[in-house]
Amino acid sequence: MKSCVLAYSGGLDTSVILGWLQDQGYEVHCVYVDLGQPCEDREAIMEKARTCGAKSSRLVDVREELCRDFAFPVLAWQAKYEQIYLLGTSIARPLISKVCLEVAREVGATAYAHGATGKGNDQCRFQLAAEALNPSIEMIAPWRIKSFRDAFPGRTELIEYCDAKRIPVKASTAKPYSSDENVLHISYEAGKLEELDVNGVELVDFGMGVSPQAAPDKAEEVTIGFESGVPVTLNGNKVSALEMVEQLNTIAGRNGVGRIDMVENRFVGMKSRGVYESPGMTVLYDALMNVEQLTMDRDLMHLRDRLAPEVAEMVYYGFWYTPKMDALFSFIREAQKPVTGEVTLQLYKGNIMVASRQSPNSLYDEEIATMEGGGSYNQDDAEGFLRIHGLPCRVQGRVTPREY
Repeated sequence: MKSCVLAYSGGLDTSVILGWLQDQGYEVHCVYVDLGQPCEDREAIMEKARTCGAKSSRLVDVREELCRDFAFPVLAWQAKYEQIYLLGTSIARPLISKVCLEVAREVGATAYAHGATGKGNDQCRFQLAAEALNPSIEMIAPWRIKSFRDAFPGRTELIEYCDAKRIPVKASTAKPYSSDENVLHISYEAGKLEELDVNGVELVDFGMGVSPQAAPDKAEEVTIGFESGVPVTLNGNKVSALEMVEQLNTIAGRNGVGRIDMVENRFVGMKSRGVYESPGMTVLYDALMNVEQLTMDRDLMHLRDRLAPEVAEMVYYGFWYTPKMDALFSFIREAQKPVTGEVTLQLYKGNIMVASRQSPNSLYDEEIATMEGGGSYNQDDAEGFLRIHGLPCRVQGRVTPREY
């Protein structure tokens, strides 16, 4: 019998796919990858998979790994896709593939199935990661298979299939949008959000925090400490990567921090609209930036900033397990070595303001930077500095005069 691992959430799509794979003659091993997504009863999801005929079902908790080994390296790059998206969904997908392939190796499965559609980015992230880790794996993406789409053209047919098979699902044919959750963020898309004249942040029932308008009328201070670019202390307490993100989600969430509404360019070529909330990671990006301002060399920082959009694009597209990404992560580990210090931020109604920052590796020298008289900077030196840098301008100005 053919054997397959299914990235399983217990929702409508993967519930149907589990049954459909069995109809195609597959023995199915269901894997629920715990990324911190809310769920009332995770064991019930596993039991549901077994009840519905899965050969095995298991939950794999990778929340700490997600934060420590996936989110924090991207944070060190200050990588944001198209300037504002913190890549919360994108970061998680290669980890899901890694876990599913580990299970496939253990149970002897030769195929890996997922519920991503043929229009979205996730299919790319799942498959590119899987093929890099196991080039011989058979990928099964039912939404890219015409016979599956013909059988299930919409949610009505999916629900009818579950009713006929007595598969319990919490789903209805009417839903204003879809969501994807993990400890890093929640994304909202599709449904009513496809209408650009709809106010996304008013439509969405956010799950990680309040609106800026509903946030407290008093600023809340939070202090974050970094060691070589890695966040390690929160308000003076040593915390794990997962604890850092979870606690900042609570603190930043209650202060209305971390919501965006954007129209983005998908890897497959179309534009799509998404609403995202990432309260904890938004604070960490800002906090790290403030410590970097003290500790990172100017030319190194500017090089990092030029490369950061490239890193964001690779993460967004799904090119995680590649030599290029390996080299870029090696670069950022070296670049972040001096980035040690502490910053205190004030959170107020969606805003982040810096209250203080300090570092034992600070390159800031008040004696040099002062605008007052004296100091250790000799302003006479600027004369020669500017004469040398201005030489090409003077030559060009004589040869090709500009009108003014």
